[in-house]
Amino acid sequence: MIELLVKTVIAYFLGGVMGGDIMRRVKGGGDLRNEGSGNVGATNALRARGASFAIGVLLIDIGKGVVAALALPLIPWHFAGASTWPVAWIGLLCGFAAAVGHCFPVLLRFRGGKGVATATGVFGALLPAALPWMIVLFAMLVMLTGWVAVASIGGALAAFAYVLIAGPGLNSATGLFAAAMLALIVFKHRSNIANLIAGREHRFEKARVLGRKLDQWRGR
Repeated sequence: MIELLVKTVIAYFLGGVMGGDIMRRVKGGGDLRNEGSGNVGATNALRARGASFAIGVLLIDIGKGVVAALALPLIPWHFAGASTWPVAWIGLLCGFAAAVGHCFPVLLRFRGGKGVATATGVFGALLPAALPWMIVLFAMLVMLTGWVAVASIGGALAAFAYVLIAGPGLNSATGLFAAAMLALIVFKHRSNIANLIAGREHRFEKARVLGRKLDQWRGR
């Protein structure tokens, strides 16, 4: 049990290592929390700093999810209180802890990101078969609507649906994990949902390729 607790706490603090802060130290510039939407993730980084900066943020945030979910549970534990939990279960808890750490980093006064990139890394490590469905639905929703928030929730929903349909189902550790990750992503996008309802949500019009084609077709 001590092993499980220690590794979960480490995963949480690993999640709190923000890609936006690392890239800021590497490339310079101000805090992303004071620019654009005020978010420290890749989407705001793209708006505020450009593609190369955003790609760096994205890779770091995805990478820490992979490390937390896949590598951290496999580190040998030679101390007292070794966990009797399966490594797969430890991976699920560490992956979720990393996503929570990214969203609510205690050392940064809980001013974290939306958790999408880190969750993608976690899902890619633990549910690789679900990842293509997540990516396809995310891309389709971005190209149709231009709303990254909608696409992000859709990606998490795709992973949850995969677990229900092709996986072990909701009544399993993986099912509970997928449900918790979906709930976390939805909660972190609650302001985006409110903006969507009010018609104020920012739209990436350049990415809305299919949406524009559909508009043209409807206008004929």
